[in-house]
Amino acid sequence: MPAVIRGGPKGQGRAPAKGGGARRGPAKATYAPSKLKGAGAVGLDHRAALWAALGLLCLVLLLTVFTGGRLQMLGGSIAAAIDRQFAGFGFKVKSVTVQGGSPFSTPYVLQASGLTQGQPILGLNLEEVREHVEQVGWIKSAKVIRLLPDSLVIAVTERPRLAVWQHGDQTSVVDKDGQIIPEADAGLFSDLPLIVGEGANEAVAAMLPEITARPSLMGRLEALVRVDGRRWDLRLKDGGIIQLPAAREDSALIQFDQLEQKSRLLETGFDRVDLRDSEMITVRPKGAPAPVAAPAALAVAAPAATTTEPAKTGM
Repeated sequence: MPAVIRGGPKGQGRAPAKGGGARRGPAKATYAPSKLKGAGAVGLDHRAALWAALGLLCLVLLLTVFTGGRLQMLGGSIAAAIDRQFAGFGFKVKSVTVQGGSPFSTPYVLQASGLTQGQPILGLNLEEVREHVEQVGWIKSAKVIRLLPDSLVIAVTERPRLAVWQHGDQTSVVDKDGQIIPEADAGLFSDLPLIVGEGANEAVAAMLPEITARPSLMGRLEALVRVDGRRWDLRLKDGGIIQLPAAREDSALIQFDQLEQKSRLLETGFDRVDLRDSEMITVRPKGAPAPVAAPAALAVAAPAATTTEPAKTGM
């Protein structure tokens, strides 16, 4: 049986299982009260109800003509009376379907909507409901649809999760625009890349595709560290560091690809690869007392020895 609409989330659930449990796609969740008291069965045919609504509308128009300045005062009470009358015919909230929301965002969407069991459905201000839903940090946009006699659909577009951002003593989930998703518990998204440092949230969207295009490097990556707000260090799980320049990171990574192809650096390991100078690449093998410098595009052999070849043209 569908769950009863409740006042708010009870947390974001258990941590996802290893292997991408947190990456579940958009879901459709329907929430409905287990029972309706009183007018559980609609006692009036829908067409008859619509004719009755037309009659009430005519009454409102007549009151508009004859009450003049008192219409504003009467309008609220008339609308409420109409709403209550039709609620008695079954026109009240029975189910709410959230489309496009993940299990993480759906409880917040329902809480923000303010919808309750048995609430008259005709008088609902759908624009107001939409505005409330879009205040949820998870949500980029929303649309609310009324399906008479008793159903509502809230169609949402979530802000895509991009990375976990560690800054100072705080850890947050950010979207592709670098904006924090305040309701997201960073501990539940260990599958997302970790970025560190001031400004990393704003710069990572441009950098991350370069890393994900290199699966061997991505699989060994522990964190992308923003240095001085202008460039990146790639920190690997084995402790190695790849230092990138402040500009043209793509060209620097191509140079690293060429070194990796020649020397299998990721397998043999290293303490540091400095790519900040496009004319000179510095490689410090694991345990080496001093860095080994080589002209750009020359091969670096295993950590125990270094060989050089003529520089390649077309770099």
